[in-house]
Amino acid sequence: MDTATLHRTIETLWREEVPKIVGGLMRVVRDLDLAEELAQDALVAALERWPHDGMPDNPGAWLMTTARNRGIDRLRRGQRMDAHHAELAREIEQAQRDADARAQDALDDVIGDDVLRLMFIACHPALTVESQVALTLRLIGGLTTDEIARAFLVPEATIAQRIVRAKKSIARADTPFEVPQRADLPARLSAVLHVLYLVFNEGHAASSGDDWARPDLCVEALRLARVLAGLMPREPEVHALGALMALQASRLDARTDADGHPVLLPDQDRTRWDRGLIDAGLASQAQAQTTRGTSPPGGYELQAAIAACHALAPSAGETDWTRIAALYGQLLVLTGSPVVALNRAVAIGMAVGPAAALPLVDALADDDTLAGYHLLPGVRGDLLAKLGRHADAAAAFERAASLARNPRERDWLGARAAECRARGTA
Repeated sequence: MDTATLHRTIETLWREEVPKIVGGLMRVVRDLDLAEELAQDALVAALERWPHDGMPDNPGAWLMTTARNRGIDRLRRGQRMDAHHAELAREIEQAQRDADARAQDALDDVIGDDVLRLMFIACHPALTVESQVALTLRLIGGLTTDEIARAFLVPEATIAQRIVRAKKSIARADTPFEVPQRADLPARLSAVLHVLYLVFNEGHAASSGDDWARPDLCVEALRLARVLAGLMPREPEVHALGALMALQASRLDARTDADGHPVLLPDQDRTRWDRGLIDAGLASQAQAQTTRGTSPPGGYELQAAIAACHALAPSAGETDWTRIAALYGQLLVLTGSPVVALNRAVAIGMAVGPAAALPLVDALADDDTLAGYHLLPGVRGDLLAKLGRHADAAAAFERAASLARNPRERDWLGARAAECRARGTA
């Protein structure tokens, strides 16, 4: 393996392993910045040593061990610098370990996963929900500030500021950054679910990079959702999010062709859909409904119901778009999200026709939240093309391509623009 390929392999591995490494280190050092620094030290060591020594048999364990050893070295250096304070710290640390051991054992039996544990830690009630989610996406999803900004539809600088403020807040003496008690988990659940949802979405439709999707993020989000369902089985939205993820993930293999080019939902080969994931998703959806009882459905359950409509349709032409539009209507009332409004317009266009949907899409043009959202002009271009307004459609697709950050998606939108331009001049 040449050096460049090895470096790419290490970077991919790092993206997958860093949440586990930081989560494991946090249990020992209880300091987020230090845990991140030690994890970065391990990455640097891998980049320096693996090209010469070869990749170890268990690279994830090698990274964790290296990070821990760097932490021990740093603590020893600190002890030499200040023996008195080091001795005092050891006494306090031992007392804390004795006190924590009993509580931690009970928590470990329940949570049982370093990554999920880190999510609950990062979703600290002292932080705003936006800061909780931004920080946790950075730690757990390994997403860049740019990718997180795309998920929130806000400028990158805004996300960077949120992460900095979050770290400063949790560094204060009165807001300890530690594993919450069992009774405190429900208060952090909403933010944890939102993080899992956004991590999965980034995997399902990558906002940047060379690939249309990042299945590794989808797999990890699904795994964590299953652990969470076991931890909190009486929470309907936990089951609903698991259902949504499984149903969406069932289509991953069919979303691209052999060359990695995107294949839209109506054109997908449904025999490539994963029936096992569909069955699992439908079972989780039923569990969510049973757990909810007579309460109104939450946002994730409504989205899971939409995904189920696609999963249960024998063909694209038999999709119940009227029901999907109605479900998006309920979701819009619940969330007020302009993205949901855009998706509802798409569903209405499929159920009634593009002429009914276009005014709904045009009405979203002045929404500042969607100003840089490439799917708004993309949807508009598709509706215009169906109405035979090819020149306008080409302009819309060109606008969408200029906003898209994923190269695969940008090329696809550019091809749609060229196709419409050709038809307009024919």
